[in-house]
Amino acid sequence: MSADATAQARFIDIHILQSVPFANLNRDDNNSVKTVRYGDTDRTRVSSQSWKRAVREYFQHAIKDSALRTRRIGERVERLLETERGWPGALARRAGQHAAAGSSIKFEVDKKTPVVLTNAMVYVPESAVAELADLAEEFRDAIEAGKDIAKPSDKSVLPKERIDAILRTRNGVINLFGRMLAEVDDAGVDGAVQVAHALTTHATDVELDYFSAVDDVTSHWGDATGSAHMGHAEFSAGVFYRYATLDIADLLANLGGDTDSARQLAAAFAEAFILSLPQAKKTATAPHTIPDLVHISVRSDRPLSYAAAFEAPVTSHRDGGYAAASRTELAAYATAAGKLLGGRGTLAAGWAGLGDKDLGGLGERVDSFPALIELAVGTALTTQAAA
Repeated sequence: MSADATAQARFIDIHILQSVPFANLNRDDNNSVKTVRYGDTDRTRVSSQSWKRAVREYFQHAIKDSALRTRRIGERVERLLETERGWPGALARRAGQHAAAGSSIKFEVDKKTPVVLTNAMVYVPESAVAELADLAEEFRDAIEAGKDIAKPSDKSVLPKERIDAILRTRNGVINLFGRMLAEVDDAGVDGAVQVAHALTTHATDVELDYFSAVDDVTSHWGDATGSAHMGHAEFSAGVFYRYATLDIADLLANLGGDTDSARQLAAAFAEAFILSLPQAKKTATAPHTIPDLVHISVRSDRPLSYAAAFEAPVTSHRDGGYAAASRTELAAYATAAGKLLGGRGTLAAGWAGLGDKDLGGLGERVDSFPALIELAVGTALTTQAAA
């Protein structure tokens, strides 16, 4: 995987083909398989939000640092104060209320339980909970002398500017995925990652699976017939095209130019995007496959999705299956797109996959996903630093 040392890397594009068996990775509000009509054919779809959450959870585990997205930040502060710092339950609850009510974010009070909910979800490093608890410790006398928060017009005894400062803190997760928090000045973070909805490379049909549940006592006694419960669920199967791009310049801007941190986060994101899988209905389907093919390119000009390679749906291989045909189509489109662009923008490219066939147009073949990630991220950050 070679690169033009005179150019500066800007984007890392990740293209994935992944075969997923009978599953429903991402349901709609009716528990139905999500679909999209593309190229005048119906495809199975998995929303970017669904796969991005799976990526974020994998990513957080990989870097051993978490972010918390919630409206219930006050309850988290309450629980920490009570269970870890020995505060009386009622006082810990009041402290959590004041922590949630004291920022620039408007709030509401659940009248059934004295819980204060922020109107907008806060998205903060997990460590922010402890920092808010530290603030409550500092102002414990004021909290003890104060009153419970009972309505939106009640005021917190905690200083708003210091709560807002905690809500502005960020970590690797937020620096990579971004944060929308308009209510707190300067809390927004532009995400460095863009993730497309995954869609099958071919036409798919949604299948209904009828099921019933046996009552074990009835079955043992044999004194009645029939099941205890009946129902149906929707599933589909297919080869998905998945795409994401990482804006290196945005990531470095969020990190204050820290190249070492950018390298670590970029590699962890690539691994998470490649190996993560949404978990819907996993106990009933266990669809835990790995990608058939991963292609990564480093670009200097703009991101480039290959989704259009599958606007005309792939037809099955003569021996059956869509995976081999999808790999061939992806490589053919990459070759054609590169030629049409005159080779412009591509600094480096490589791929790793299951098939034996050589795939021209996708760059250098490497033996494993870790090797592919290391080469791509190393090339991208090296040219970024050198330019």
